[in-house]
Amino acid sequence: MPQKATTLILFGATGDLAARMLLPSLYGLDSDALLPGDLRIVATARSERTSDSFREHARAAVRDHVPEQFVDVAKLDRFVERLSYVQLDATDAAGFKRLAAEVGDNAGEIAIFLSTAPSLFKPTIDNLEAAGLAGEHVRMALEKPLGTDLDSSREINDAVGAAFPEERTFRIDHYLGKETVQNLLALRFANVIFEPLWNARAIQHVQITVSETIGLEGRGGYYDGAGALRDMVQNHMLQLLALVAMEPPASFDATAVRDEKVKVLRSLRPITPETIDTHAVLGQFGAGAVGGQPVPGYADELGSTSGTETFVALKAHVDNWRWAGVPFYLRTGKRLPERKTEIVVQFRGVPHSMFAARGARTQPNRLIIAIQPEENISLELMAKVPGLDRGGLRLREVSLDIDQPHAFSDVRRRIAYERLLLDLIEGDPTLFVRRDEVEAQWQWIDGVRAAWTQAGMTPKPYAAGNWGPSAAIALAERDGVSWNDT
Repeated sequence: MPQKATTLILFGATGDLAARMLLPSLYGLDSDALLPGDLRIVATARSERTSDSFREHARAAVRDHVPEQFVDVAKLDRFVERLSYVQLDATDAAGFKRLAAEVGDNAGEIAIFLSTAPSLFKPTIDNLEAAGLAGEHVRMALEKPLGTDLDSSREINDAVGAAFPEERTFRIDHYLGKETVQNLLALRFANVIFEPLWNARAIQHVQITVSETIGLEGRGGYYDGAGALRDMVQNHMLQLLALVAMEPPASFDATAVRDEKVKVLRSLRPITPETIDTHAVLGQFGAGAVGGQPVPGYADELGSTSGTETFVALKAHVDNWRWAGVPFYLRTGKRLPERKTEIVVQFRGVPHSMFAARGARTQPNRLIIAIQPEENISLELMAKVPGLDRGGLRLREVSLDIDQPHAFSDVRRRIAYERLLLDLIEGDPTLFVRRDEVEAQWQWIDGVRAAWTQAGMTPKPYAAGNWGPSAAIALAERDGVSWNDT
C-alpha cells in the first residue's frame, strides 16, 4: 500500500478552482477527520501574499462555497492552521528554492496538485526536480487541459514522465469523482439484473448529454482555442462512454478498471471524411435568451468573429462483440436551455406484446442516470393502469427512482474533488486517468477534427437557449431516435 502524504502542495492556490473546489474540499475532509493528522498544505501562486493573508483567503473561500450548516468555526480554525503560502513564478528557480525550504527536508511523502497552464508544465516540473521536490517520495496530480491534440499531449506526458513515473502521475478528470459516475460502476457490477441485458441484444442506443447554460465566463482565451470537442468530449464524455461500455473488471483496482476503459477507447470506430456528415454536427451560439434573460452571441461575448464550435453532437460506435451496431449519441454545448449531465440507456422493445389485442401500447424501457445538477438513477418500466379494463387495457410508463439525496439523506453530499484529493493523498490512482487512456482519447478526437477539416465543416448557428442546431436533431432522428430533452 502507498504511504499517505504528509505534505500537500497546491499550485494555482489563489485561482478560481482552488477557491470553489479545492479549499472547500480539503476543509470538508478535515472537518470529517479524514485527512492525516500530520498533513501540511503548502499553497503557491504568483501573487504576493503572506501565509496569514492566505489563511484569510481560505476562510472566505470555505464560507462562500460550503453550505452554511456545514461550516464549523472551530473546525475551520483548525483547518487553516494546516496552511502556509509561498509566492513563486513557475519559470523562476528561486521561488522553488523557497518552496523546498518551506516543505523542509523531512517532509515525508509529498503530493502535488498542479493546476497551471499547460505551457508551464515543463518549467514547473524541471524546477521541482532541481529543487529536490521530485522522485520516489513525490506524486503529481495534473489538472486539465493536458494538450490540444495527441502530439502536444505526448509532449506534456513525456515532460511529466521524465520526473514522475506513471505510477506517481495522477491525471484528473473531476467527473470521475462524482458520486453518480462511481455509482454507475456499482449499478452495473454489483447488481445481477443488469449485466445480462447490458449488450447489443437488449440495448438499442445510448445517449450522453453534457449541457451548459453559461457562456464563456471569462474563459474566452482558453475556450476559443479549444472548442466543445476538446473541452468536453475528449475528456469527460469519452470517460463516461468508457464506463458505460467497459467489460467487468476482475477487481476494483486501478490497473483492472483502467485496462477495461482503454479497451473501449481503442475500439471506437474512427469518424472519417466519408462519414463525418452523418456522424457529427457543429454549432455556435448566437444571441438569444437563457432562463428568460437575454444573452449575447458567441462572437459578441468573445469580442471577435470565430470559427470555434460551442456545440457538438456525435454518433459514435464501439466496434466490439458487446456493442456491435449500438450507436452512442454524444451531445454537449454552451448556452443550452438547461444545465445537465446525464446518460440515457435505451433498451429495445419487447419482441411481442401480448397486450396489443387489448388496445395497450408498450414503450421500451429506459435507464436514466442523472449526474448533475441533481444526482439520480431512474428506471422507466411499463405498468398497468388500475381499473376494470372494460374500455381496453391501459399501460403506462412509471419510474423507479434512486433519488440520491433521499436514499442517502444521512450522508453529506461531497464535492467531487474531495474524493480525488483524498485518493491523491492516500496514493490510490483508480479514479485517475492513465496515459494510454488520454492518448486513445486524443487519437479518436484528432481523427474527428481531421475529418471535419477535410470535409470543410463549419459550425452551424443556433440561438442561445435552444438545444443546438436543428441538424443535431436530424442526426438522431435519421435513426428513429429523439434526444431526451425532458
